[in-house]
Amino acid sequence: MDTRLQLLTDWVRQIPGFNSASPEPVSGDASFRRYFRVWREMPGQPRTPFIVMDAPPAHEDCRPFVAIAEHWHGHGVHVPAIEAQDLQQGLLLLEDFGDRLMLAELDGDSADTLYRQALDELVRIGQMPPPANYPLPAYDDALLDREMALFPDWLLEQHLELKLDNQDRALLETAFGLLKESALAQPEVTVHRDYHSRNLLIRAGQAAPGVIDFQDAVTGPVTYDAVSLLKDCYVRWPEADIANWLEYYRQVSLDAGLHRADADTFRQWFELMGMQRHLKAAGIFARLAIRDGKAGYLADIPRTVSYIRDASARQPAFRYFHEWLCEVVIPAIEERIGPLPAAEARQP
Repeated sequence: MDTRLQLLTDWVRQIPGFNSASPEPVSGDASFRRYFRVWREMPGQPRTPFIVMDAPPAHEDCRPFVAIAEHWHGHGVHVPAIEAQDLQQGLLLLEDFGDRLMLAELDGDSADTLYRQALDELVRIGQMPPPANYPLPAYDDALLDREMALFPDWLLEQHLELKLDNQDRALLETAFGLLKESALAQPEVTVHRDYHSRNLLIRAGQAAPGVIDFQDAVTGPVTYDAVSLLKDCYVRWPEADIANWLEYYRQVSLDAGLHRADADTFRQWFELMGMQRHLKAAGIFARLAIRDGKAGYLADIPRTVSYIRDASARQPAFRYFHEWLCEVVIPAIEERIGPLPAAEARQP
């Protein structure tokens, strides 16, 4: 018996208009959270959908989600309104943004408009002051180290079963140090931390996307969320498109006062931030498969590592890391998981 489902059903039925609600599964995500759609039925009003978020307190803390959601919503960022909450039981009733993930809406005709709208929303997020009742964690030295360590710990050693010697570890340590140095040198903004096409929802009649999965927000590098969006682990675009969208974001974020970088500096920040992000993501995908039984994420590892391959090829300081990646890691990925997308030359 699904005791959490029974718990949330009993809870939501106590809320006016939901007394006969039958929660319908919508989706889960890479965490322990689950989502269900329920309908509010009030006399003389149209039947209205809402989302119940089930976040078991033993695994998930709802307080950051609630603090950030209420703060951002109040300042014009398009996150779901919270209609009801029970933090002790880990249950939230949320505004329903529908099912139209940006990922499924993207094609050659729609991409430019959708990405520019998402980048505009990203500037609004970057400008957000931290909630008064929840100081955002810093994207600091320790967090960057923990994230990059996921790559050797989970992907290389556990999933690919590579044996890393002292030379391999020294090479990784050098690369990680350079990436961390670049990240910490960037101007700091409010960072969503997982801003990509599966966490943005397209809504009829609304230019701005609906933003979800923001509970891990931090204060950190100005290019981090742009990397998540434009070098998305779930879809890859030609370099020329990425360059155009990045320059658009540089300009609008410059106009908003988030940084004062020229195009070359901003692109270099973006490239190195992308390597850090994708090292983390590739490790997380392996961990989701091994620890949580979510093997579907393995299929995203070749695309994710292809970004690291292509970015490191363009960085003289990462020459030895790039050679090692291509000679040791990528053959193991292609043997155990699948082929990487072909490399594409960077546009000037």
